[in-house]
Amino acid sequence: MKLHMLAFGAHPDDVELSCSGTILSFTTQGKTAGIIDLTRGEMGSRGTVAIRADEADAAKTILGCSIRENLGLADGLFEHNTASLMLVIQAIRKYQPDYIFCNAPEDRHPDHGKGSKLVEEAAFLSGLVKITTEVDGVNQQVWRPKMVLKYIQDRWLTPDFVVDITPYWEKRMESIKAHKSQFFDPNSNEPQTYIASKNFFDGIEARAREMGRSAQFQYGEGFITSRIPGVKNITELY
Repeated sequence: MKLHMLAFGAHPDDVELSCSGTILSFTTQGKTAGIIDLTRGEMGSRGTVAIRADEADAAKTILGCSIRENLGLADGLFEHNTASLMLVIQAIRKYQPDYIFCNAPEDRHPDHGKGSKLVEEAAFLSGLVKITTEVDGVNQQVWRPKMVLKYIQDRWLTPDFVVDITPYWEKRMESIKAHKSQFFDPNSNEPQTYIASKNFFDGIEARAREMGRSAQFQYGEGFITSRIPGVKNITELY
């Protein structure tokens, strides 16, 4: 299955928190999108692997994604090595996305920066013919996406561009709330964590408004690129 876009996240809720509005901008136009989580989030203080898998599947449906897979790397402990690179390369070649989204290049959680570097490098290596991969005994074709875009997470990083997600705001929040074991719930008996605080949850809207305001949108999602994006017509710029 070829996808227009493929979003990678180190943890099962990274994509929803950071680029789910942009995913919705694809899927509501009839374009295909998918999510691949690098880990199962098993080191999280709240929820279980099974609960988080169910939540991730619910969010996939809300966002209209065609696929969601998990590579099963070790949460908090995965390494940037040949084995992990090959897993990501196989996923990229399997779905041949035009655009890849990945974690912030640096952030509060060390997995985010590691995941960003891992996916960006795999996206390049996926285009090399002398790196061979196979799935079910069948050799995969090489593939390199048009662009790798890094979404912005907990720490403020200056975006290279901002996507208007205002039309998709309610649906975006619905996909985030699907991960209910992780976020603020005054009735929960689970351990209190940084992302389970009311302040963090309120900050989701504040960040989207801040990003949006910088580009004159109500709500926005910002992205960082490794190379300068180009436009064929200056009127495409907002």
